Order: sequence, then structure tokens, then C-alpha cells
Amino acid sequence: MSTTLTLTIDDDLAELLQRRARESDMSFREVVNAALRRSLAEAESTGDKPAITVRPHDFGSIRPGIDPDRFNQLLDDLEGGEFLRKSHNPG
Repeated sequence: MSTTLTLTIDDDLAELLQRRARESDMSFREVVNAALRRSLAEAESTGDKPAITVRPHDFGSIRPGIDPDRFNQLLDDLEGGEFLRKSHNPG
């Protein structure tokens, strides 16, 4: 069974499909159907892959006096100091 429908595809994709049809002696319709089947089958099979497990690494404790919740502020302070140094000593 087949269904007739209108499908708008990008020009570059249409050119690739037409080239594949010429090279494989298949009709344009056969090439489009085969490509869609392959893509959909691949998408379904990737859903069966196991989840990735991330193993954390302990880098040790942070130096006393450094609050890990304020790293962004520390970075801002460091960048601000660098900016002031460069603006007072250009070149």
C-alpha cells in the first residue's frame, strides 16, 4: 500500500536523492523510501542504548577560606583586577 502526498524538501537534499537514484538505478520514490526507512530504523535502535554512566572523581578538598558556591564571584574579582591592571598600564 502506498499513500500519495506532497513533500517539500530542500534543493540540496533533492539533488542528493536524484543523484543516488541515478547511480543506483532506483526510482526517486524508492530512494526516498529507503532513506526514510534507514533513518527511522536507526533512530529507533539508538533508543535502546544503555544510559551513559559518569563516574565522579574526588579532587580532594578545597583550600580553607574558599567557598565553592562563590566561584563565579571569585572569577569576577580576578577578571576585574586584570582589567584594572591593563587599563592603568596599556601596552
